Amino acid sequence: MDGLILYKFDRCPYCVRVFKAIQRLDCADKIELRDTLEDPKWKSDLLARTGKTQVPCLFIEGAALFESLDIIAFLEEKFGTTT
Repeated sequence: MDGLILYKFDRCPYCVRVFKAIQRLDCADKIELRDTLEDPKWKSDLLARTGKTQVPCLFIEGAALFESLDIIAFLEEKFGTTT
């Protein structure tokens, strides 16, 4: 892992947007996925770490990044191909 953890849940349209970008960038193996609905401990963990339960939330080496478009921009910069 590159210290990347994504808190999400599958029915959230913003999380779906981020996950589509992850698939397109072929970087799913580099991000730990934590579903806050599937496992309530991840929701509690997110709340303890950030003071909120908003998803998607990408932790980058311990720092939280919210907002799907910001997360996608980060992922594209980190994993996108340069031509």
